[in-house]
Amino acid sequence: MLGTLNMGAFFALVYLAAQTLPTSVASTIMATSPVAMMLIAWAALSARPAAAQLAGAVLGIGGVCLMLLDGGGTVAPRGVLASGAAMAMSSLGYVLAKKWSADVDVFSLTAWQLLAGGALLLPAAVAVEGAPPVLDAAALAGFGYVSIVATALAFAAWFAGLRHLSAGTVGLIGLLNPMTGVLLGAAVAGEALAAHQLAGLALVFTGIVVGQPVAARLLARLRPARDDAGAALCTS
Repeated sequence: MLGTLNMGAFFALVYLAAQTLPTSVASTIMATSPVAMMLIAWAALSARPAAAQLAGAVLGIGGVCLMLLDGGGTVAPRGVLASGAAMAMSSLGYVLAKKWSADVDVFSLTAWQLLAGGALLLPAAVAVEGAPPVLDAAALAGFGYVSIVATALAFAAWFAGLRHLSAGTVGLIGLLNPMTGVLLGAAVAGEALAAHQLAGLALVFTGIVVGQPVAARLLARLRPARDDAGAALCTS
């Protein structure tokens, strides 16, 4: 089940969305994942989301909209459905992985999910695509990076984070994905950032910080200090 939700069906739906939607629209739909993860974790793990986490998610989603949505491109309904389904399935899968895998080594958990997801996709790939094409050195290097770094190691780090943090916290950190894409576009491809995109970057970063437990603890520590200062002024 986890291999299907987090890997096999997820990747198929994500690539379908990528082929039928502008990247900005698909990324914005996927950016709603933190809210979905919080609500599913509330239902499945009795982990009620904190108000700061919900506020951070709203800020982050608003920032992603500012960064990416420009009104251009054609929005295909099947692409929207594919992207929404990928977001919902992976959000459910991540919460279930957190619930079921407390005693499972993170690398074993990641490896078995990848194997199960690959086994699910293999028959469809053979039936629809046929034999893989001949790959040159550049293509092999690209597949190696996507397979090892961007998938195996990335998912191992993701599930390690889920092991130690709440689902809502990890979901908010996932908003770094579109943020990183925009920054890499500016740094590597030389894309100019408009004022609304800079505002979006600031909103996403603010939302991630606001929703972290350390921010809530810091505010809790500062609140008594403010109350004491106010009481001292009243006394004086």
